[in-house]
Amino acid sequence: MSSTIHILALHAHPDDVEFQCAGGLALARERGARVTIATMTPGDCGGSGISPDEIAAIRRGEAERSAARIGAAYACLEFRDLAIFDDDSSRRRVVEFLRRVRPDVVLTAPPVDYLIDHETTSRLVRDACFAAPAPNYTTRIWEPAPPLEKIPELVFVDPLGGVDRELNPVQPHYYIDITSVYDIKRAMLSEHASQREWLRKHHGVDEYLDGLDRWSGERGREIGVARAEGYRRYLGHPYPTGDLLLKTIGQDGRGGTIERSKS
Repeated sequence: MSSTIHILALHAHPDDVEFQCAGGLALARERGARVTIATMTPGDCGGSGISPDEIAAIRRGEAERSAARIGAAYACLEFRDLAIFDDDSSRRRVVEFLRRVRPDVVLTAPPVDYLIDHETTSRLVRDACFAAPAPNYTTRIWEPAPPLEKIPELVFVDPLGGVDRELNPVQPHYYIDITSVYDIKRAMLSEHASQREWLRKHHGVDEYLDGLDRWSGERGREIGVARAEGYRRYLGHPYPTGDLLLKTIGQDGRGGTIERSKS
């Protein structure tokens, strides 16, 4: 592994990462980590009165501008909204992406959430992390990337509102204090103007940024800081659990600081 930690945040749609883990990514970038933000889809159903291809192009541009605010790369795996399936070809596509990006840490959607795209993304990314180092798991494309050296650390971000589908609380394994970078996180989400407008029409509410303020404040209060994000480690065999994200940003997961990792 190189001396520079590479963190990949791979969620379902443009703006999911900004809601759930952009603060942690901003802190990691401040401390020299490489960051890639990726979405499974370009958000092609997130609009009305405009074609799927047109809204997809708009939302890719918004995602790129958001990532650029912290000097991160952006990529889209080009699935389509409500058409992410846990099948063989999809798994191989995600594996190939991981092999090309070569992350040390992968942040992804929680296993249980309000939307099938999120849950399927979580399963595909979990299994792709396992398969990416296996030489005999081929992705069946021309000039494939080589297998990873090892399974990357896998971390789940919060479900929406910190609850499962039955509204039962999902307790984080650890928190990241994002108070110092909250303005950056908010600015990243603000880039997704088309999604805010779509939610106003489709959901009948306009709380895009207010919801972010409320939720980050709630997680912050749980550890005695102004703003925070919650995360859960994937503990299944044989995934590593070295807490590289926490070590990179120099936090202890409960609102305190530690000596930043030199690895």
